Amino acid sequence: MLKKEKIQEILNKHYHQLAEIPLQENIMQEGNLKKFKKGDVTQEIGSYVKFVPLLYKGTLKVLREDENGNEIFLYYLHAGDSCSMAFSCCMMHKKSEVRTKVVEDVELIAIPMRFVDEWMMKYHSWKNFVMKSYDMRMMELIQTIDEIAFLKMDERLMNYLTRKSKAIGANTIYSTHQEIAQDLNASREAVSRLLKKLEKQSILSIGRNKITLLDSLN
Repeated sequence: MLKKEKIQEILNKHYHQLAEIPLQENIMQEGNLKKFKKGDVTQEIGSYVKFVPLLYKGTLKVLREDENGNEIFLYYLHAGDSCSMAFSCCMMHKKSEVRTKVVEDVELIAIPMRFVDEWMMKYHSWKNFVMKSYDMRMMELIQTIDEIAFLKMDERLMNYLTRKSKAIGANTIYSTHQEIAQDLNASREAVSRLLKKLEKQSILSIGRNKITLLDSLN
C-alpha cells in the first residue's frame, strides 16, 4: 500500500476529527510513517521536537525527570492520541521537558514541526484537535498530581496499574518492580511489598516480570 493510501486509512479509522479534505491531503503529503520498538525513546528531555506524533498502534508513556535523574510517570498515549507537549514545543520552538518511551511497539504518523502552527491558522479541525489534546492531557496531569498529593502509595500503585492495563488493552502488564518504582518515584522494596499485599487480597497475581489484574478492565 502506498504511503498516502495508508495514511488516509489511518486517519479515517483513528482520527475522524481531522476530516477536512485539504487537511487530510496535507497530512498525506507531509506526514511520515514511523515505527518504534518497546523500550525506544521517541523524544528525549532537552532535545528539540522534530515531529508531532499521531499514534495509530501501540502505547507511549510520557515521563518527567528531576535533577537527580529520577523519573516520574505523567500519562499514556495510545491509538488516536497525540502529545500536547510536542504541540507546545513545536509552536514555541523550545526544547522538550518530557521523555516519551515506548511501552508497546508503536506505529505513528509523524507531522514535521514546521506545519503544526501553520495548520492551526488554516484548518479549524486541526485547531480543535490540538486544543482537545491539550485539555485531555491537562486532565490526566491533574489526576497524576492529585494522586501524588492525596493518595497513599498503595492507592497510587493500584491506579497506575489500572491506567496501564487500560492503555495497553490487557489485564497482564509486563514490567519489573523496579520499572514500576521508577514511574512512581518510589523504592523498589515498597512497590514489591505492596504488590505482595495486593496479591494476598486476590486483586492481582505476580509472575516473573509480569503482573495480572484479576478484575476486568472495567
